[in-house]
Amino acid sequence: MNLNEAIKKRASIKKYSEKKPSINHILEIIEASNHAPSPGNYAIVKYIIVEDIEKIKKISEACQQEFIQDAQILVVICSDSKKVDLMYDTRSKRYVKQHVGAVIENFLLKVTELNMASIWIGAFVDSMIRRILDIPESDNIEVEAILPVGYPLRNTNIKQKKKPALSGRLYFETYGNTQKVPFRKIRREDV
Repeated sequence: MNLNEAIKKRASIKKYSEKKPSINHILEIIEASNHAPSPGNYAIVKYIIVEDIEKIKKISEACQQEFIQDAQILVVICSDSKKVDLMYDTRSKRYVKQHVGAVIENFLLKVTELNMASIWIGAFVDSMIRRILDIPESDNIEVEAILPVGYPLRNTNIKQKKKPALSGRLYFETYGNTQKVPFRKIRREDV
């Protein structure tokens, strides 16, 4: 599957078969997500692979989303901003969030390429997730997302929801300018 196909096929899926993904596939997905751009090329994201059924059930409760317990594996994404905070000060929070978003998108696209299923979960009780997974209480460590990974049920309609059109959201040169002006050819002497 090429990248464009994966982008258009990727969908949020909540129904998983009982077939358990191999740890090799999970590591392949994580490796793909690890190639996302990061500020200062720092290793910001930490991955927790959860296979324990009881922990998955507790995490499902912490998310108040029952379908999570149907997944055979969860990957919990955390960030550790300590080095980024030192390097980028007030902008570090923004950079970490951008990095985490890129990591998760790579993750979801690789899942799609492998004909597997997942969904990006950002709603959960942080303190419960920390307690279940022994994540330290720290100003610089955050639980960012929970990603169930599995194979879709056979009869699951895997179709990406129609995305909003770019009309009224695509601007040229300044915010709000929807009119594209023709490109002006730049001559060497103008540079």
